[in-house]
Amino acid sequence: MTQPTETGDPAMDEQFWLRKWEANQIAFHQGEAHPLLVAHFDALRLPQGSRVFLPLCGKTLDIGWLLSNGHRVRGAELSPLATRQLFAELGVTPEIAEVGSLTRYSAPGIDIFVGDIFKLSRDMLGPVDAVYDRAALVALPEEMRGRYATHLMEITGRAPQLLISFDYDQSLIDGPPFSVDRTAVKQLYAERYELTLLASPDVAGGLKGKVAAREDVWLLT
Repeated sequence: MTQPTETGDPAMDEQFWLRKWEANQIAFHQGEAHPLLVAHFDALRLPQGSRVFLPLCGKTLDIGWLLSNGHRVRGAELSPLATRQLFAELGVTPEIAEVGSLTRYSAPGIDIFVGDIFKLSRDMLGPVDAVYDRAALVALPEEMRGRYATHLMEITGRAPQLLISFDYDQSLIDGPPFSVDRTAVKQLYAERYELTLLASPDVAGGLKGKVAAREDVWLLT
């Protein structure tokens, strides 16, 4: 799901994520639409038919929820396997086309760009009305988040965001998902957005069952 780097951090190695999908080691994949998406999506005030971009989307069931609620989805994902599984679970056969160095999987209402998200341009993505980031920012170690946030704002035309981040004591367990606390979110986005913290529930049972954590739900406008 994340992108390659020269840091040596395994979480930043694209093969790390591809192996996760190939081995079906996808505990990060939830079996239902995220309750915080369902509870807070209306804060974006989007009409039906709006285009929502999901960076590093995997095969999340959040996509099916958005489609069933009348929205159109555009996503970016590293793993071709995750993307094929996504369309299979949606019950649709995608059209597949090469777009630059990426591969686009398309069906009515949905386009997923497979490959390095940093190779996805604004022209390739097309206009979007909002961003829903549940799995991207928290998948990236600190040294990549600034580059990611800048790129995301560039390709989406600084579209409003619904952002979900984790906050926990990272000295106790390793990411991903990484802890991205309120200060970090503000450092990344406060110059370009008005930030509103919508909710901050505790993670039931702790993150990975090991450490107390909360999920911060942000509206960026």
